Amino acid sequence: MASLAYDAVLVVSFGGPERSEDVLPFLEHVVRGRRVPRARLLEVAEHYYGLGGRSPINDHNRALIAALSGQLAGRGPALPVYWGNRNWHPFLEDTLGQMARDGVRRAIAFVTAAFSSYSSCRQYRENIADAIASVGEGAPEVDKIRAFFNHPGFVEAMVDRLRAALRALPSAPSGTPVVLFTAHSIPLSMAHHCSYAAQITEAARLVSEMAGVRHWEVTYQSRSGPPSQPWLGPDICDRIAQLHAEGATQLCVAPIGFLSDHMEVLYDLDVEAARRAAALGMDFARAGTVGTHPAFVAMVRGLIRERAEGWADRACAGTMPPAHDVCPSDCCPRPVWPAPPAR
Repeated sequence: MASLAYDAVLVVSFGGPERSEDVLPFLEHVVRGRRVPRARLLEVAEHYYGLGGRSPINDHNRALIAALSGQLAGRGPALPVYWGNRNWHPFLEDTLGQMARDGVRRAIAFVTAAFSSYSSCRQYRENIADAIASVGEGAPEVDKIRAFFNHPGFVEAMVDRLRAALRALPSAPSGTPVVLFTAHSIPLSMAHHCSYAAQITEAARLVSEMAGVRHWEVTYQSRSGPPSQPWLGPDICDRIAQLHAEGATQLCVAPIGFLSDHMEVLYDLDVEAARRAAALGMDFARAGTVGTHPAFVAMVRGLIRERAEGWADRACAGTMPPAHDVCPSDCCPRPVWPAPPAR
């Protein structure tokens, strides 16, 4: 693979409100063009209001950008880091406009999603293309970094978070805790045409193996579609009740599908799942997300160098091959679904 000349890094994320006044406009932007009942938006808005009206995803991105910028300045490649969001300020088109004014001609994009699906990969590529078209002449070219579900840096960071959570559980003579890995559920109409579920299972297997965990499962959370539409399962709260009935007394939840402790982690796990476990008398611990773990930040820098310098030997753990650098035209096609996950 030939080396490519980049003059900037673009961190691309979902976005989130910074204050209570932003919550409903943000949610309306997320579901624009889709038939989502107003009652559903108001329900999700209450989750934000209950936690101060501010999504922590933005502060996570600021911390990640600061850590990554430090790595790039100290160890190279010395590239400026920009930030643009799909659904809230700073919007991608505004960021790409600034990049054009700064003279950026070609950028490499790191999307804050480890797994492949329409909403976590292809849609971001569409968002970038739309933003480039909006900027028009002078807009930089942008190449997206590959999905990194089985990168050793991601696995190592998640292992450390899981081990810390397991240590927080009280000792129990009844046996080892059950570890529930969790990720955002997606409609089966999306899941059947991508590698999302297989990648999550592989990442969970790699983390469990390295952490020495014997009892683990993959569950899903945060579905938002109508009951008539099938989504990936089992739902984590349903599985907690089933495990209690099967005799489990301790749970450790590892949100492997999320990179930061944003709203769906703070509410759906720290409130709803923890409440379900407490009501059943089960010990409960929740692992942190990778955040700015040094191994994860080093991974991002490594992925930038891998793509920029044309490495043929791409870092990969386990038996599944690394994800492709350039997505095929039929990769992760747009699903038919009435509503996106509301965050």
